[in-house]
Amino acid sequence: MTTSRTSPRAIDLRPPHHRIERRAILWWTLQSLALWVPVLAVMTAGYVLWEAARPWLAVALIVAGVLAVISTVVEPWWRYAVHRWEATDEAVYGSSGWLVREWRVAPISRVQTVDAVRGPIEQMLGLSTLRVTTASSKGAIDIVGLDRDVAAEAAERLTTIAQMTPGDAT
Repeated sequence: MTTSRTSPRAIDLRPPHHRIERRAILWWTLQSLALWVPVLAVMTAGYVLWEAARPWLAVALIVAGVLAVISTVVEPWWRYAVHRWEATDEAVYGSSGWLVREWRVAPISRVQTVDAVRGPIEQMLGLSTLRVTTASSKGAIDIVGLDRDVAAEAAERLTTIAQMTPGDAT
């Protein structure tokens, strides 16, 4: 008795090809400003109004200012240089991070759900996050900074491919 087994196609383990939208730089910059402006405003008000605390608040204000500049100016450009994505008939590829870089590959057979997620700033900038949930304990692959139409098209395409792929994504 002979049995015929079809082996799944091998997944090409390589970095993803596609860049995210350049507007993601502005998105990350606005997120950083939303965090740092209130922090620096409170610290500056404390420095101006509380004379006894000025010596230590000056140091804290300088440190916070340096961190704010790094977070607002350097980090968005660095992340843009690192973030890549790709979705093929075999797998979803994602590369992200800035201090800690992460490269993930999810075979289509492991895909459980595909969503396009858009927060308020993303909506304002016409961006979207493609969230591909897999059977992995590591969690979803989030591909941030995509054009909203590209993310919607990719979500639809991945959903169609995942439905045609045999298996139960576990």
